[in-house]
Amino acid sequence: MRFTSEQRLDDGVLEREFTLGEIPGTLWTPPGSAPAPLILMAHNNGLPKREPRLVARARRTAAFGYAVATIDAAGCGDRPRSAADDQARADLRRAMRAGKPVDGIFESFIGPLVEQAVPEWRTTLDALLALPEIGGPVGYSGWTAVGIHLAATEPRIAAAGLFAGGYVPLAQREEARQVTVPLLFLLQWDDEGNPRQRALDLFDAFGSKEKTLHANLGGHTGTPWFEVDDGGRFYDRHLK
Repeated sequence: MRFTSEQRLDDGVLEREFTLGEIPGTLWTPPGSAPAPLILMAHNNGLPKREPRLVARARRTAAFGYAVATIDAAGCGDRPRSAADDQARADLRRAMRAGKPVDGIFESFIGPLVEQAVPEWRTTLDALLALPEIGGPVGYSGWTAVGIHLAATEPRIAAAGLFAGGYVPLAQREEARQVTVPLLFLLQWDDEGNPRQRALDLFDAFGSKEKTLHANLGGHTGTPWFEVDDGGRFYDRHLK
């Protein structure tokens, strides 16, 4: 892991950009000298790590006393996109404009993204836990499809906060039964891109004995800011 830049924010949080092989990422660490528990934060469907909503959420979470890390998935953000990636996005936009079903396109596009992203997250986790300023345990926040696959295959994940707004491939809907860590699931009740019943069925499928559903009125990007604070209390219960 190589740090390429750093800045101290007004609240004392240290923000550092890093590269790990081909993986670019950002790490936020809270003020203080004690090793901090870690939260891996991924944006739905591979939007870039510099997405303002993710950055604001990461900075706020770090201020609660957590180290927070995010990376760009393959083909997203600062990473080069393949011709197949561009074609899939073009097909998706075209189908949405025409009002045609898009599940098949999402399945062929998001499924491979998840399969690529999880090994990179595990490699990143190895490198992060080697830093003296980061301890355990480890939580996850964000992109549901990646969170399911990671929580089902990575025993170091101790709790997960998931956003119901992104498409979840069939493989991860089945894999949800293997997720047993404490879970906070955020649902926008009027999300135009994610049928409500599909999200409720997914919540029901999770194997966690402790799982909480927070549903708020509004569309895809309307998650209330107070959910970040509620998420902080959720992680405090399970990571501290």
